[in-house]
Amino acid sequence: MSLTDTTTADPVLVEIVAGTLAAIEKEVETSIGRTSRSPMIRDAHDFRAGIHDRLMRKLTGRSYSALVQPVVRDYPLDSMNPGDVYFHNDVYLSEGGIGHLPDLCVTVPVFAHVDGAERVVAFIQAFGHHDDIGGAVPGSMPSAATSVYEEGLMVPPIKLWDRGVPNESALKIMTRNSRMPDSLAADLDAECSACLAGARRLGELFERYGVQAVEAAFDAILDSSTEVYRREILSQIPDGTYVWEDYAEHDGVEEPQLHRQRITLIMDSTKDVPLVIDFTGTGPQAKGPINHCGDYADGNFLKKWLAPILRNLAETPERMAQLDVNEGVVPLIEMRFPEKGTLLTPIFPAPTNARTFVILRLLGVLAGVLAKATGGRMPADQETIRYTGVYGTDFDGEPYLMREVLGGGSGGRYYADGEDTIHVVPDSRNLPTEFTEGRFPLRVERLGLAMDSGGPGRYRGGCGYEKHIRVLRDAHFMSIADRSILACWGVKGGKAGRPFQITVDPGGPGEHDVDALADAEPLKAGTVVRIRTTGGGGWGDPLDRPVDEVLRDISWRKVSVAGAREDYGVVVLESGEADLAATEELRATLRGARTGEEPFFDRGPGYATLSGGAAFNEFDVLPG
Repeated sequence: MSLTDTTTADPVLVEIVAGTLAAIEKEVETSIGRTSRSPMIRDAHDFRAGIHDRLMRKLTGRSYSALVQPVVRDYPLDSMNPGDVYFHNDVYLSEGGIGHLPDLCVTVPVFAHVDGAERVVAFIQAFGHHDDIGGAVPGSMPSAATSVYEEGLMVPPIKLWDRGVPNESALKIMTRNSRMPDSLAADLDAECSACLAGARRLGELFERYGVQAVEAAFDAILDSSTEVYRREILSQIPDGTYVWEDYAEHDGVEEPQLHRQRITLIMDSTKDVPLVIDFTGTGPQAKGPINHCGDYADGNFLKKWLAPILRNLAETPERMAQLDVNEGVVPLIEMRFPEKGTLLTPIFPAPTNARTFVILRLLGVLAGVLAKATGGRMPADQETIRYTGVYGTDFDGEPYLMREVLGGGSGGRYYADGEDTIHVVPDSRNLPTEFTEGRFPLRVERLGLAMDSGGPGRYRGGCGYEKHIRVLRDAHFMSIADRSILACWGVKGGKAGRPFQITVDPGGPGEHDVDALADAEPLKAGTVVRIRTTGGGGWGDPLDRPVDEVLRDISWRKVSVAGAREDYGVVVLESGEADLAATEELRATLRGARTGEEPFFDRGPGYATLSGGAAFNEFDVLPG
């Protein structure tokens, strides 16, 4: 659907509009980052903004965002007024745009004069992960939740501000339900104010150039994206049907098992909608909180969430970096969902707070099925979100919650190693040590790369974090993380990365590992907890990695001397130089031990633990 005839769009104005949209989006995010209060928003930057037109189409593409559909569903455009701010976090009434209750979303309509009256012409939206919205545990992510009612306060779309006046009663209800009421109130105020300012800025664009001209530019921006993805990206996928699956490993309630997510990808370049992503075969709804409500608004959110994976098919990495993901990708993709009652089609009130286990895995499943279709021209696997935290009382007796979203290594690519310690949310980062130690009764004793965590390959997977935190007062540790048994898979001869691991009192008398899903692991004052995040999978045969690159990895402390020998067949002398003759001999021995029947994907040893002993499945082997 278009707003206007795009043939009327002035190409110069299209560039002006595109640049203005990007600038406004960045301005909104900068304002939120500088005026919010909670560590998760202000310091970790776990939020994002988006701009949509009046047809609810996402115009900007630097990051994914929530949806406008639920707001317009409940509040028709002609009922909106300048200065209104809409709010929601209800997972089941968000049309798939909100995944769990701590993600709070504010939406502001943009107005311009049309035929002598003010009309809604666009929307500014922001949503992010907040410290606490109530529920069974601090942080509103109870790992053993069996219903959404345990996860916090659910708010369907409401009018939080009316013509510029905040709804104090609604704000009182929300802050009363939060363990961190002051930071929640400050964050909401920052987000509402930033979006209102963004709406004024965007309104100026309409007033300057006229509604019809700006809307024609919107259409041109989206039509251009559609054409670019059709011509440059989808053309790289051979017509055919391809199937692959991957798994979450636990749901916090039942024993660890393979929670299956499957994609059947059907490519038919002769059709107007050339790409079908079929989720049939995805496993049943989990008892615990790893479900994701994906089957709303025709999968609109998931289309834009998954589309960045397609960019890896661009001709060059530089071209890939130029491609945004906006609503222009939506007309190219059809999504087919299984019946209600699966991990992607849960039935209310199924819990969802750890839905990252599913939506992050779906990125990997799409990458895997595309790797099968293209002979490996996709990155290996990554797992770049997990929530860890410490809570207790500080030296003044006040409650605190230190919540952090630590990244991991990305997968090796057909042209380069993976990146270290990345996060899927743009601009997100770990909490600065100075801030952590200044605000909480904690000491960060080490923050670096987890050696040998990246999957071996011709192109090595990126490394995860290794972080050591000492608690200075009795406290509790929490974790919402996957990939502690299963690992990030390697592709085309590359090996899996190292899994996630939490260890209390490492090297001490009380040393023990903590389950990756934990709400309240007790820590006595003086105890150290060590967090090692996942490494990305490797790409290509590690025995083909040049010796000098392995030696460089050793000098950078990304690979150990033992890892160089075991994973890459490189023998290192005490001088730090490689024994080339011994290396050649060892590599020949390692190659000779192969059967020639190795699968296209390497899942690591954890898969056998949960599969009943199988090292791989039928989909991991390329068809003969």
